[in-house]
Amino acid sequence: MKNILVAGAGYVGLSMATLLCKYNKVVVYDINEDSIKTLKQKKSPLNDKDIQNVLSKTDCDMLRFTSNINETIDYSADETYVIISTPTNYDERTGCFDTSSIESVISYILATYENFNGVFIIKSTIPIGYTRELIKKTKYDKILFSPEFLREGKALYDNLHPSRIVVGFDTKSIECYKYEKYVKTFASLLQNATAIPANKVIITGLEEAESIKLFANTYLATRVAYFNELDTFAINKNLNTKDIIDGVCSDPRIGEMYNNPSFGYGGYCLPKDTKQLLSNFKGIKENMFKAVVDSNETRKNVISYEILKYVRHISGKTYPTIGIYNLAMKSGSDNCRSSAIFDIVRMLKELDNRLNFIVYDKNADNKKYAEHIGTFTLDLVKFKKESDIIITNRFDNELENVKHKVFTRDIYNNN
Repeated sequence: MKNILVAGAGYVGLSMATLLCKYNKVVVYDINEDSIKTLKQKKSPLNDKDIQNVLSKTDCDMLRFTSNINETIDYSADETYVIISTPTNYDERTGCFDTSSIESVISYILATYENFNGVFIIKSTIPIGYTRELIKKTKYDKILFSPEFLREGKALYDNLHPSRIVVGFDTKSIECYKYEKYVKTFASLLQNATAIPANKVIITGLEEAESIKLFANTYLATRVAYFNELDTFAINKNLNTKDIIDGVCSDPRIGEMYNNPSFGYGGYCLPKDTKQLLSNFKGIKENMFKAVVDSNETRKNVISYEILKYVRHISGKTYPTIGIYNLAMKSGSDNCRSSAIFDIVRMLKELDNRLNFIVYDKNADNKKYAEHIGTFTLDLVKFKKESDIIITNRFDNELENVKHKVFTRDIYNNN
């Protein structure tokens, strides 16, 4: 049994905490006091039924929550593991992830607890080369990087059924043999907690592990962009998008994942990870990854024009009202971070300032985002009545009775 501190109560942090608390004593630390208060009541602040199930059943001796980093674990204990999953948002100004939250946790623990001899594991998404620079900056060698590959809303499920477990450490150090045991121990902690063992456990260098994360997500973004451009072609040529995609994806070498057209990729990972990988290519010739980032912007522009044509065709009004059904990119999601809909609304307003907007979102907390767009409502009947057309990235069956005025590129009714 290990002492484990998880810094960050987002999807990654809570999925790690609820995964590992079965056999270890885990404390979750987050500066958001409202989230910690909710968690202490054994309620998840996130929309993930598996995480909620574990929270409701787990003894508080095995899983605790705090907003005070000093009231967490025994920092002097041997083989203490600190898992850092704090937010690293992409900073458009610097062209890089904001990693200050990671450095804050590590610097504080090292400065406050001189006898700390534990292992830091970074789970946040970071630039390639960051962990090595952090080791040099802090002069602390036991810092690992272990990327996560989780779907929003199914984070714990994906940790319980991992496709692979990746742990990176400083293989270039002449003393790297000293850290191998910590790497293998952490990989075993993850593997032993899974419902089904991972197909692969990959122990590799720091930069290789960081690269795996960014290249994997950029590949997924590339697929999204590919099928969105296929859909754009079909729209312009008046072709049946579904028939084309069905034919293309019936080739087993291509497969059916990430092939459902959308308003553009968004969410926690793909927008920031593609831009960060592109930034890491500075000084290296490339064509594809810039094209993927540009393609996503083009797609949102295309969708905006198509929506405007649809508005004018359907409503015939000078001042039509566009209804926006859910701000999130995925059905059932409560996350609207970097949702393509925000850029689309901005583009629509630039194209025609006479448009009005009303937003229906099941998550009342998203009201603060909706207020930048137009009127917010939780009344679905009112929303349907007042909307001249309704736009949604993913179709929902509760829109069935107004399907005639819904604009979406969702073909398969899935995420």
